[in-house]
Amino acid sequence: MLRLAGVPLFLWLVLGPRADWWALGVLAFAGISDWLDGKIARAWNQTSRLGVLLDPLADRLYIFAALLGLVVRGIVPWWLMAILVLRDVLIVIALPVLRHHGYGTLPVNFAGKAATLCLLYSFPLLFIAVYDGFAGDVAQIVGWAFAIWGTAIYWWAGLLYAVQGQRLIREARRADRRSGSGHGPAVRPAATKGDPGPDHGDRAANAPDGPRSGHSGPPSSDRKGATSPP
Repeated sequence: MLRLAGVPLFLWLVLGPRADWWALGVLAFAGISDWLDGKIARAWNQTSRLGVLLDPLADRLYIFAALLGLVVRGIVPWWLMAILVLRDVLIVIALPVLRHHGYGTLPVNFAGKAATLCLLYSFPLLFIAVYDGFAGDVAQIVGWAFAIWGTAIYWWAGLLYAVQGQRLIREARRADRRSGSGHGPAVRPAATKGDPGPDHGDRAANAPDGPRSGHSGPPSSDRKGATSPP
């Protein structure tokens, strides 16, 4: 909750008084608290449906807020924000299709986590890059490297989700044909950290007594049960 409350505070610091160092402090707090509550949740095996929803939401909101601040300040071009937002829009559009075939949100894969990490590293560096001096020059080079690689991996993760979704839909259709039913099964939740199986998310998305099985693609996240793509 504190991490979510920091999103509007971060935007105000960036766009109002332009207190960049205080804004970076909010970002640092968000990153440290994200790591810390994940460690606590895994150590004590404490998860909740609300936490599963809010954890990836907080990451997305910080990415969006940082991008918005950088675009309004003229530090990064608008097309970078458009590329990243378009990817999330396509993922959101695909969710009703998966639910129609009886699946919930897909588990977070490693590429998605790596992309989020790269982007969240790049934004503070790009803010520092506006300042003159050696530190600003280094921050600009490293920040843009993280931003470019993060954007590329972000879309690569989206393609992995698309492949996984297509595989699950094909399995659902084959199962429906075998059962002779024209209706999809009830929606089943996607994999979380506590679900059985050491590897892929569809082991939890497919109920043990259901007709579906098989490899679902990217592995599930180990972060406090986050199940939606970053």
